[in-house]
Amino acid sequence: MRKTIIGVMGPGAGATEKDKKNAYELGKAIAQKGWVLLSGGRYQGVMDAVSHGAQDAGGLVVGILPSKDGSDASKAVDIRIVTAMGGARNVINVLSSDVVVTCGMGAGTSSEVGHSVKVGKPTILLGTGKKAEAFFKEIAPELVYTAKNVNETIDLIKKLLK
Repeated sequence: MRKTIIGVMGPGAGATEKDKKNAYELGKAIAQKGWVLLSGGRYQGVMDAVSHGAQDAGGLVVGILPSKDGSDASKAVDIRIVTAMGGARNVINVLSSDVVVTCGMGAGTSSEVGHSVKVGKPTILLGTGKKAEAFFKEIAPELVYTAKNVNETIDLIKKLLK
């Protein structure tokens, strides 16, 4: 039976403490729902925090890594997909996810949101800031949702998966 994959994207080194806290809690909640977590898989920022949250709750964690050898993987990644594609792997992150969620915002994260709406994926913005929310909602109002917290994010995911 096909498993639901929730992609969580967010900044690496530029992630704030709030981004990482939201990501950790979101990873736990995703695992508790029985969904597979997919992220950029690196050992920094949102990617690392969300992976640890899911792993701590017994979930399956897939990391789509930009490197050619996987040495940048979070210790909480169960399945490493090594791409040697750098930031171009963002397309794989998006296309492989049933729903895309962002925790925080940075240049790489904004490219993932752009790819997501371009291919018609529902995308939830959590803690991205008013400017990013306004921009992405303006270009894809039917695909972009905003959440105030992790519980609201999970509720939106459930609605979008129906």
